Amino acid sequence: MIVKEIQKTTVEPKITLVGAGPGDPDLLTLKGVKALKTANVVLYDALVNEALLNYAPENAIKVYVGKRSGDESFSQELVNKLMIDYALNYGHVVRLKSGDPFVFARGYEEIDVAESYSIPTEIVPGVSSALGVPGLQKIPMVYGTLSESFWVVTGTNSAGEISPDLYVAAKSNATIVVLMGIEKIKEITSIFKTEGKDNLPVAVIENGSSVKENVVIGVVETIEELIAEKNISSPALLVFGNVVSLHPQFNAIKEFYAILAQEE
Repeated sequence: MIVKEIQKTTVEPKITLVGAGPGDPDLLTLKGVKALKTANVVLYDALVNEALLNYAPENAIKVYVGKRSGDESFSQELVNKLMIDYALNYGHVVRLKSGDPFVFARGYEEIDVAESYSIPTEIVPGVSSALGVPGLQKIPMVYGTLSESFWVVTGTNSAGEISPDLYVAAKSNATIVVLMGIEKIKEITSIFKTEGKDNLPVAVIENGSSVKENVVIGVVETIEELIAEKNISSPALLVFGNVVSLHPQFNAIKEFYAILAQEE
């Protein structure tokens, strides 16, 4: 009797968190491309450009796991479970996250869960929308005397409220980037108005770096009205600060206020 030897495939689990950048697929890092090329499974978020999935092997499993603002179909607990299950059963899992994995993306939580199962992990940083999207519009975070520092603040924290940090940031002369704050624009602008900053320049950038990008430039006093007029919605970020005055669209606003000053 001939006994056939059954070979058991050994799976070596690994989880790599890859920052996909703000939307433009060309902003993915070379290291991110290399990680995707060795993936057995890719778990990707709602805001990830699906063109990036083409870097993964054709036979790799690609799983959409949502995580868009307001999308509760994929809880963080479920994502964690899928990530662990796929790693233990299939090997290398690339967790593809929009922006940077450690900027309001719960990346550390996912790494912590993976390491609790003794699964090796790796981080591939990405271009954060907080810096990359304004930069693509030629809005610097710091510039001369206009701004010497910057804040990146969430407009909606885990409790669904405006972060207390925003109240502190609004008192400074720093550039302030607000993520996930478009739905709370009225409350956010009121914070700046309380500080007497009605004329502080503001930029709102929707779908930054993508073909659907929209940009609205104004001041604290008018930005809520402009957002409604242009029908701007999530995903969008807000940039408050004098550096926004460097944007070409702000020239018309400067001229308007100059005319008002002359009339007075």
